[in-house]
Order: sequence, then C-alpha cells, then structure tokens
Amino acid sequence: MIEPTLKYVPCPGPAAAGATAQEGHRMAYWEWNDTGDPRHPHVIVCAHGLSRQGRDFDTLARRLCRHARVVCPDVAGRGRSDWLADPMDYQLPVYAADMLALLGQLHQQAPIATLDWVGTSMGGLLGMAICGVPDLPLPAPVRRLVLNDVGPCLEWQALQRIGQYLGQPVHFDSLQQAADALWAVSSTFGPHTPQEWLELSRAMVRPAPQGGFVLHYDPAIAVAFRALTPEAASAGEQQMWQLYDRIAAQVLLLRGTQSDLLSPQTAQQMTARGPRARLVEFAGVGHAPTLLHDDQVDVVARFLLDGQGEPAA
Repeated sequence: MIEPTLKYVPCPGPAAAGATAQEGHRMAYWEWNDTGDPRHPHVIVCAHGLSRQGRDFDTLARRLCRHARVVCPDVAGRGRSDWLADPMDYQLPVYAADMLALLGQLHQQAPIATLDWVGTSMGGLLGMAICGVPDLPLPAPVRRLVLNDVGPCLEWQALQRIGQYLGQPVHFDSLQQAADALWAVSSTFGPHTPQEWLELSRAMVRPAPQGGFVLHYDPAIAVAFRALTPEAASAGEQQMWQLYDRIAAQVLLLRGTQSDLLSPQTAQQMTARGPRARLVEFAGVGHAPTLLHDDQVDVVARFLLDGQGEPAA
C-alpha cells in the first residue's frame, strides 16, 4: 500500500521556542504520488479542519494520487508542523501565507500546470481565500475547489460548541482512550466502525514526555478562536462572501445533512451566487464528512478527475 512522504516548507513568522527552524517556522506536508512521474503537473492540495491534521485525507489521497500529486499539509501548530510564537498568529492570514510558500516550493520543484483544492471546514475557508483574493502569486489558478461542510456564513452556536473543547489540556493512557475521547466530541462526523475511528485518531495524538499521549496540536490554537465575538464573526462573514463571489474555479460543496456549522440556507445561497457551487449532501452526517467512505470519496474523485479514469460528476 502506498504511503506518503513527509516534507517541510519554510514559512515566514517566528516559531515557538525550541522549534527546529532557525528563522521563521516550518510547515510539514504529506505528499502522495503514485503516478509514476515525480514531476506530475497536476497538484491537488487537501487542507484539514481547525483541530485536525493532514493524515485525515489518507483514504482520499490514495484514490487521487494515481492521477496527481496530492499534498496534505499540517497547518501551523498541528501535526508535524512547528508551533507559532504568538498565539494570535493562529488565524487565516498566516495560514494563507504559509500555503503560498508551500505552493511556491512545489512549483519550484516541479512546475504546476493544474491546481485543485480540497478543504474541510477551516481548510475550505483557506481555499476560499486562496481563490478569492485577487492577484495572489499562485503558480496556476485553482481550477476546481471542493468545500467540505463550510461556507462564508458559519453558525455561531457551532463555533461555540467547538470552542468548548478546543485547546483543553488532556492526557491519554492509550491510543484507544484517545480515540474514545475524540469520538465524544466528534460524533457529528457520522457513523464509523471502531477500526475506522481508531485509524482516524492515530495521527491526532503524539507521545507525551511522561508517557501516554497528548493531542497533536498546540493548545494555543484556541486563543484566537476564543477571542472571536459575534460582531467580529458577522464582519468576517461579509468578507468571506466577497471572497466567495470572486471565485472563478468550479466549486463542489459537500454538506452533512445534520451539519450545525453550514446551514441549509447558506448552502443553497452558495449554489445561487458567485461560482454557483454544485451541492452534494450526505445523510446521517453532521460536521464534517470525513471523506473516508466510498460514497464521499467517489463524489470528490469524479469531480476532480473526470477524463482520467473517473466518470464525470
């Protein structure tokens, strides 16, 4: 079974004390390529949610990497990436700058001719920023954008729910204990077998110095998130709609029918304005679809790979 290669890109902005980077910080990313061409010109970036990491996309990446280079970053402060010196830097502008550094490095290594983006929750907001901010130095315009259970308007109650557990100090004696605890706050992801959830949880923890496991991310990612007010969220919503309306890429919008973050009204509005997203909903799933099961993977693969052994979506 193909496995990804762990790589790093230097990014601007200071890392927390003790990080490996001498200047700036390093962002880790997992690169998948089963095309037979290490310089394949089609790149698909898969960006994860707020408290997740790049290995969330393993199942999808194995499907896509037969046709493209698939790159799954660990956003700063998560997974194998450096933690940031200033907790208030854990916000979209810094993440977007890191993604531009990543795309620049990938393009330098092997020219990118076709660029696609898959973003779950926060990763989708990043995708909207990458696609909607004019004049960004992209190596190629984003051709197709998958927004996984996210839009310009985020429901305030869902943000409050996430804030209740984000960044809480926890310690686990075993991987199974960690998986059980993560399921308690992630059951909205929809039905998964115990083995599926255990595998999804494996990269969500790291060994603790005192033994056992702790969560893989910097608890300080919660600082800027908890500083968000309803008024600031409303102002941010207007900015995100402006970004969305400027998107030129084809857009596939995924939504769990039980999502508390992306409302049916927002999803419908996204199909009627801007890039007029194509909406696909998954029954029995809330926020957010894990892109692990065949029905979810098939929809994304067909959208991104039509003409490459996949029927058009």
